[in-house]
Amino acid sequence: MTKITFANTNNPNVEMSAVINLPEGFEEGAKYPTIVVSHPGGGVKEQTAGTYAAELAKQGFVTIAYDASYQGESGGSLRQLENPYIRTEDVSAVIDHLTTLDYVDTDRIGAMGICAGAGYTANAAINDHRIKAVGTVSAVNIGAMFRNGWDNDVADADALPFLEAGAAARTADAQSLANGGDLAQIPMAPLKEEDAPNEELRQAWEYYHTQRAQCATAPGYGLARSLTQLISYDAYNFAEAFLTQPLQIVAGSVAGSKWMSDDLYARAASGDKTFHVVNGANHMDLYDGAKFVDEAVSVLAPFFQEKLGA
Repeated sequence: MTKITFANTNNPNVEMSAVINLPEGFEEGAKYPTIVVSHPGGGVKEQTAGTYAAELAKQGFVTIAYDASYQGESGGSLRQLENPYIRTEDVSAVIDHLTTLDYVDTDRIGAMGICAGAGYTANAAINDHRIKAVGTVSAVNIGAMFRNGWDNDVADADALPFLEAGAAARTADAQSLANGGDLAQIPMAPLKEEDAPNEELRQAWEYYHTQRAQCATAPGYGLARSLTQLISYDAYNFAEAFLTQPLQIVAGSVAGSKWMSDDLYARAASGDKTFHVVNGANHMDLYDGAKFVDEAVSVLAPFFQEKLGA
C-alpha cells in the first residue's frame, strides 16, 4: 500500500490523494489489471473504499482508492463540496493518472464503488468507456436518494423545496465568503444518533461517528449549496443506451437502498449484467461486516478476474 498524490486533470489546481495497493508477487515491468474504488458520499479512502481496494488487491489486481475532490486529503475549496458531476469526473481523472503508470494495463481497467460511490462509478462508466467492467456495492443514485428519499416514497416534484434551499444556501455562502464566515451544511448521514429515522441509518451514524470507522478527514457533512446539483442529478442517466460494459451488482436483501440497485440493473444496457443479493445484509453491513464483505468480494473478485483477465 502506497499513498500517492497527483493533479486532477479536470482541475490541475486540485491535488488528489489516493492509496495504491499492489498485488502479491508484483513484478517490475509487468502490466496489471487495475480497479478504481470510489467511496460513499461523506466517506474517505481509509474507510470502506480502502477495505474493498485492499481485499481486491489480494486477488491479483492493482487497486486505487482515492479521496474525492474537496474532500478527505484531496485538495480543493470549498471543502466538503459534494458536486455529483465533479465526483463522476473524479473517477475519470483517476483513470487519467493510471494511464501514466507503466504497470497499469490501460486496456484492463475496471471500476467499483460503494453507496454513492457506486452511483458515481456507474455514471463514469456511461461516459468513459476506458472502464471495461463495473462493480457496485450497496449502490445509491445520490440524486434519486435526495429527491425520493431513502425509501423511495417522495415524488420528484416534492423535492423542489430542496432545490430552493440549495439556491438560498449559495446566496448565503456568497455573502459569508465575502466576510470570512462559515458555509451552510447538510448531513451526508445522521450527525447524531437521535437524528436517525431507522436502525439502518442509525448504523450509518455509528459507522461515521464512532470508533466503528470514524476518520478525522470525514466530518460527515456536505455543503448545502450542493443541493442545486444533487436534486436534479441522475447517476444512471443514459444507462439504457451507454452502460454496455459487464456489470456486477451487489446489494443486501434487507437494505433500504436496494431499490436503487434494482433500478440500475433494470436500466443498464449491458447484455452481461448480474445481481448478487447478500441475504440478511442491510446497506451498512456491506461496508464493514466481515462475513458480508467477504461474500461481496467473493463475487466481485471472480467477476473482475473474468472480465479484466487477471
